[in-house]
Amino acid sequence: MSAAWHTLASEEVLALHATSLAAGLAPDEVERRLTLHGLNAIVAGQRRGPARMLLDQFADFMVLVLVASAIVASFLGEPQDTVAIVVIVVLNAGLGFVQEFRAERAMAALQALAASPARVRRGGVVEIVPTVRLVPGDVVLLEAGNAVPADLRLVDTAQLRVEEAALTGESLPVEKSSAPLADPELPLGDRRNMAYKSTVVTYGRATGVVVATGMNTELGRIATLLRDETASQTPLQRRLARFGQRLAIGVLTLCAIIFAAGMLRGEAPLIMLLTVLSLAVAAIPEALPAVVTVSLALGAAKMVRKHALIRRLPAVETLGSVTYVCTDKTGTLTQNRMEVEAYHVGGGRQREVPTDFMAVGPWPPLLTALALNNDAVRGGDGAPAGDPTEIALFLAAERAGYEPGALAARLPRVAEIPFSSESGRMTTLHRDDQGIFVCTKGAPERVVACCTDQLGDAGVAP
Repeated sequence: MSAAWHTLASEEVLALHATSLAAGLAPDEVERRLTLHGLNAIVAGQRRGPARMLLDQFADFMVLVLVASAIVASFLGEPQDTVAIVVIVVLNAGLGFVQEFRAERAMAALQALAASPARVRRGGVVEIVPTVRLVPGDVVLLEAGNAVPADLRLVDTAQLRVEEAALTGESLPVEKSSAPLADPELPLGDRRNMAYKSTVVTYGRATGVVVATGMNTELGRIATLLRDETASQTPLQRRLARFGQRLAIGVLTLCAIIFAAGMLRGEAPLIMLLTVLSLAVAAIPEALPAVVTVSLALGAAKMVRKHALIRRLPAVETLGSVTYVCTDKTGTLTQNRMEVEAYHVGGGRQREVPTDFMAVGPWPPLLTALALNNDAVRGGDGAPAGDPTEIALFLAAERAGYEPGALAARLPRVAEIPFSSESGRMTTLHRDDQGIFVCTKGAPERVVACCTDQLGDAGVAP
């Protein structure tokens, strides 16, 4: 059970970590705590090296039977059978090794991309530091688009909303605050004064104190459960193993019977030994492992085309055996993304912004409001970051030629009234050559209730 940091007041959390909101930790104290707590990293299970990956391809019982058959065929002086079996074994191992090696490299690359720096206050100075060097007691500054770098107790928030889909499955961003909560048994999704590693800030700003790093975070606990889980065989692997065992027992039994019958008839022992060994080699289905591996590799290739990495080939068969999937939709059946589907302008409904709209009609004010009354931004990688709803409006304005960044520079925001559940709308004030104008967005019933007129192609009308 994790510590109930959400039940403590901000001052208590700061005092327990011997830190301050204004100054943060001293550099020498950071180094001491880094030595004590270790790096802020999720430790994966023991990663297999290339040699281990290759050896694992020969751990299947049927493959071992084929290797034994190749040795026997070589002993019998049958080079064609020996070469054929060796080629099949090498092909089988090569396909499995290449697939798993590529998947491991892709996973390592994705993990490297996921490591973003964090803004912290240390020694009274705001610094950009690698996420792995965060320690308990660090004062972290968050803003829209940031990934939460560790488990934080929020001590100061400004309209903060955090997307926790990766941790709790909740598709909508969660509003956060810094007020302590009374119930120590609250589930993660209800701890509104906590921000957890791997979640993403979609709106607002906050300051938080690191209360857990690395494997002590909630994400780390999940990783521990997954790491400690023992690997189990898939249904196909179990069936192939049983088939191989039964085949081996059957072939050995038949060979023993034939050998005994030959000896009873007075046949030469060497002749009978060569006969039963030839029978054993002929009875082995050499192509079976290769056929299975090729089939699984084709399935893995199809999954890759659907942007899904298969780390181990047998997982393809497991997926194929699934009858029902019980899962939260966010990030699985959906991508937690929204798009503008239609516009209601001038009393009509349109799916796209017309390319020839009039400069004095309703479209310019609408598109300007979409771009300006918006806190979504372009991140360092060029991808939009922020609340999914605002990203949809941001992209709609961009597609219509209203670039939000350029508009914000030309028509700067001078004040705002943030969205709240009570008002149901967000209002921003901007300055232009003629003075101040207002942009408002929100729930239709709340916004329409504030209006007295509407703007259409013919101008302003009641």
